[in-house]
Amino acid sequence: MEAGMEHSKRHVTAPEDRIPVFQKATYSIGALVNQLQAAALSAMVLVLNLGLGMNPVLVGLVGTIPRLLDAFTDPLIGYTSDNTRTQYGRRRPFIFFGAIFSGLLFALMFQLYKGQAELYYFWYFLIIQCLFVVAFAFYSIPWIALGFEMTPDYHERTRLQGTGNSIAQFAWLLSPWLFTLMYTTKDVVHGARILAIVFGIFIALGGILPAIFNKERGIKLPKPEKKHVIKDFLNGCSITLKNRPFLKLCAVTFLVFNGFMLASAFTSYVIFFYDFGGDYSKGGILLGWFGTVTALSNFCIIALITWIATKIGKRNTFLITIPISIIGYALKWIGYNPHHPYLLLIAAPFIAFGLGSIFTLVSSMLADVCDVDELATGTRREGTFGAIYWWMIKLGQALASLISGVLLNATGFNVTLGANQTPHALLYMRLCDIGIPIVTSIIAMFIIVTFDITEDKAYEIRKQLEERRGKA
Repeated sequence: MEAGMEHSKRHVTAPEDRIPVFQKATYSIGALVNQLQAAALSAMVLVLNLGLGMNPVLVGLVGTIPRLLDAFTDPLIGYTSDNTRTQYGRRRPFIFFGAIFSGLLFALMFQLYKGQAELYYFWYFLIIQCLFVVAFAFYSIPWIALGFEMTPDYHERTRLQGTGNSIAQFAWLLSPWLFTLMYTTKDVVHGARILAIVFGIFIALGGILPAIFNKERGIKLPKPEKKHVIKDFLNGCSITLKNRPFLKLCAVTFLVFNGFMLASAFTSYVIFFYDFGGDYSKGGILLGWFGTVTALSNFCIIALITWIATKIGKRNTFLITIPISIIGYALKWIGYNPHHPYLLLIAAPFIAFGLGSIFTLVSSMLADVCDVDELATGTRREGTFGAIYWWMIKLGQALASLISGVLLNATGFNVTLGANQTPHALLYMRLCDIGIPIVTSIIAMFIIVTFDITEDKAYEIRKQLEERRGKA
């Protein structure tokens, strides 16, 4: 366990390394845009099945195929951004145009009307979504990389990511209620059209703010040498995937986040069929409140996590927050109570510690990894690191969706039985819901113990980089 103990003197952030409040605010609006599109898309896609009658298998394909496209586009966009040199910077031009085009495409995606053939809905939505995924990657990947390079300070990186992650929680406060909101119009299809336009405008206008107001840190990078682009791209990806600290952060995120996603797939079924005996109306309200309380808890907890990390280091903070989230998952066993179903809300604030720490601390730690990589290779590749990291998250989401379906069948759940599910199925659904994230979180803790970029090491690496740049 000695490797897991972080003995560091307290470093104070220099004034010149502080990010002004306005800069943090505009970057954080970009974080809200990034999370809102994901939250809105996942909630509104239900209109294809429940509003337009599309076969669930086709709806599943509509969600899977764009993720496969991400596997190719994200790393390419990250590489392109890393190797771009303009008077406006490496990131800002991509962020600006990516936000505008993705906002337009999000609005177009849901402009569907009743009375068309099922395959028309499928191909229209699939094609527009694929275009949207590519356009949004041109926004999100450079925006993520911009956050890695806005400050070289170990603690200020955490404060930036904490602020952005806090603001982004507003997307998840809204998302549990979007389907209900769509129903408040004359029909759910009409509601989806209206909401898509509203969200599209916000994505475009909110997304361009980081491009206009955020500054890329003044590291004078040399122009890339002329080289074989494909060979250099593949070599960069290979170097990234051999970076052990980076792979550890990917593994920790994969385990904690996708353990949560797997549990979420079972949560709705347990609420509907165990707590409320098949009553979708009552179950939907509890599900909405559970999502809202989790998001509100995240909003409060992220600030606490950020503060703790600046006192004891990022790795040690993980070793506090992950066990608290494990307690939260265990409390769900008590919270699932048909006589008192709202006891489930007690677990939400504890669970939020795991989610809050992942996207606050890991994003900050990735910036530290980029410094380690530059020291070893002489190249700044924030875009490539960010692209591969987020692609792994998306791949994990796809796998979580697939595995949850297999496990749901294995529990004995049968949709044709409705409210009459067997006691065996209800028991195993609860065990999967609670046990999977506990196991994945414990494994993640063992991995994070071995992460060796401490506060002292990060500042020493920064010193060496600045000396090298000065000589150059």
